[in-house]
Amino acid sequence: MSEPFASGILAVSGGNAIHWEITGHPDGKPALFLHGGPGAPSRANSYRHLFDLTRYTVVSIDQRGCGRSRPLAIDALDRLHENTTGALIADIEAVRRHLGLSRWLVSGVSWGTTLALAYAQACPDAVTALVLGAVTTTSREEVAWITEGVGAIFPEAWDRFAAEAGRRDGERLVDAYARRLASENPDDRAQAAHAWCTWEDTHVSLSPDFTPLSFPDPETARVFATLVTHYWSNDGFLRGDRAILTRMSRIRAIPGVLVHGRRDISSPARTAWLLSRSWPASRLNIVEAEGHGGPEIRACMQRAIAAFASLS
Repeated sequence: MSEPFASGILAVSGGNAIHWEITGHPDGKPALFLHGGPGAPSRANSYRHLFDLTRYTVVSIDQRGCGRSRPLAIDALDRLHENTTGALIADIEAVRRHLGLSRWLVSGVSWGTTLALAYAQACPDAVTALVLGAVTTTSREEVAWITEGVGAIFPEAWDRFAAEAGRRDGERLVDAYARRLASENPDDRAQAAHAWCTWEDTHVSLSPDFTPLSFPDPETARVFATLVTHYWSNDGFLRGDRAILTRMSRIRAIPGVLVHGRRDISSPARTAWLLSRSWPASRLNIVEAEGHGGPEIRACMQRAIAAFASLS
């Protein structure tokens, strides 16, 4: 049960093809896992261990433009503007319908929690429960913190990060990197991707189980950096600052568990706390000794997902 028993490529809008796979019990409770990034595709050891594979049918997708989905964002830069949260939600729904699933538990980490919340708000009837770890909503405030504000904690690294941005007068750092990563100059894209990924490693480095970002090749790193900056420079394509938070009434009755590290420098716990206050059916679990992920966060998510196994 630990290996996929089904997988495929589904054609969706704009000439895109989404890779999906299913692991677990064929007759188990349906669940969807959404990876982080944007642009950091699922790896087996990053999501399958969260689920009891004797009780769940677990669907994982590589989000549009990354992983085994095609085309990769860096191979279709002229269509990058079509890669939006609305498009990702439509892709998820296309996969759900293709697989003949009526409802599923939705879980995600980091950016995957933003996408899970946006998806649930758009399609509440398709979601039985939400289990979210390292919670984000990709608001402008959060993006400003992770790209600029957190420099107060890592001033040396941030100074290098800012110096390598090549930003123009009045340009935000994230906008400068997004512009360079979508440019026609391959050397410029490669340099920007390296600088961006180095900064990503810096601001998550205080987590007790920190390991640097591991990409199998420079191409994967460029895909990741291109999609992260594309989404962050556009406020997650969520149509308004704090858009997720202001729409929590749409999912107020869907049960959920939020798991977040107290030492998460990248995404301070305030976001998870604000969400929990606006979500009567949710429970917030703060893990005191961990940051943007960690073994206890994973264990808390495992327990929450197991508890939802019998929910209709």
